[in-house]
Amino acid sequence: MNGTLNKVMLIGYLGEEVKMHYFDGGNCIGRFQLATNEVYINKTTNEKITSTEWHNLVVRNKAAEICEKYLSKGDKIYIEGRIKSRQWQTEDGSTKHTTEIQVTEFTFLSTKRESENKKQIPSSELIKNTNFDPEKSGLPENDLPF
Repeated sequence: MNGTLNKVMLIGYLGEEVKMHYFDGGNCIGRFQLATNEVYINKTTNEKITSTEWHNLVVRNKAAEICEKYLSKGDKIYIEGRIKSRQWQTEDGSTKHTTEIQVTEFTFLSTKRESENKKQIPSSELIKNTNFDPEKSGLPENDLPF
């Protein structure tokens, strides 16, 4: 392989709401953090350990507006992008560094707004609406109706 590759694929949960920044000329970016987890068992204590890694994500323009509209803290998302490191000078003269994921593609896996809009039937209602009575069905006891 002669070239190089800078590609990231993550599935995780939003740690915060999408923060939008608008620029002159109509462009915008959205920033948010994504949490990914690794779960393993400590062999000496048999304790279940969950390790969380936080990723700084950046989406641009129309994609940022879509993320702001439909995503909220706790939603699950799949993203593809590339790693970008940058640095800047603060007002006090110190240098800051950050590593971000520049998102190029995404798929919403679950959103709170989506689940809030689905009507959920309580299990007690399901039991009330069941009309099957095995004694009155006319089927032999050991036959299944499916």
